[in-house]
Amino acid sequence: MASPTTCKLNAWIDGIGLLGPGLDQWASARPLLAGAADYAPQPVVVPPPMALPPPERRRVGLAAKVALTVAQEAIAAAQVDARTLASVFSSSGADGDNCDAICRVLASADRHISPTRFHNSVHNAAAGYWGIASGAMTPATALCAYDGSFGAGLLEALTQMAVDGVGTLLVTYEAPYPEPLHAKRPHPAAFGLALVLMPQPGPRSLAALQVQLTQAPCDRLANANLEALRLQIPAARGLPLLQVLARGRAERVVLEYLDPLNLAVDVLPCR
Repeated sequence: MASPTTCKLNAWIDGIGLLGPGLDQWASARPLLAGAADYAPQPVVVPPPMALPPPERRRVGLAAKVALTVAQEAIAAAQVDARTLASVFSSSGADGDNCDAICRVLASADRHISPTRFHNSVHNAAAGYWGIASGAMTPATALCAYDGSFGAGLLEALTQMAVDGVGTLLVTYEAPYPEPLHAKRPHPAAFGLALVLMPQPGPRSLAALQVQLTQAPCDRLANANLEALRLQIPAARGLPLLQVLARGRAERVVLEYLDPLNLAVDVLPCR
């Protein structure tokens, strides 16, 4: 039997979605990540999820809006029908505002929770809203692995794809908690990253990936502001991978997973 560090998973990236402080979209963020332009954090502006019907658009929380924004960007870049893709949604905390609101109600004299709050309280709410927005009825997985949530999401997506042979949309996302939760879990801003992963190369493929477990230390970012973002937001643990993709050259990058294991990702550009 092969050891965990010799088992390799393969995929091709056909589309990328990105939203974070000073990182509005993959196209505009690419020169920043490649070091060709200066990066400076800016407030995150999350657009309304216009693909949702008006009733759902009014109910959706910030975390799900971030997830839908990057998912739609990645799908558009890949020029693929979202209804043909499985999906994996990974977040360490998901809807912190909703969690705070429910906790406040439960700690009050009136403990009646609104149906909308209850509806948005489940960890797979973003995946459900994506199904409504995209019309996808393919399998959707929602998971959480604390600070290793990006690595866990990538590993889950690649594993499912290896078994089922179906293209998969990976969406990792976070939203900040309000106080007093923020003091214990201080995410400074909303952040989302989405990848369209395919089992075979195609005309839109950006790079091939080969992923395996490793005990090597994870890579850090030379830019102090980007490194702070990587450390503070679990979904931003994928930024070193995006940096390699932005450079457009063959490299190995080690991404944070669950101690003592990390993910070694060999990247081979297709263009």
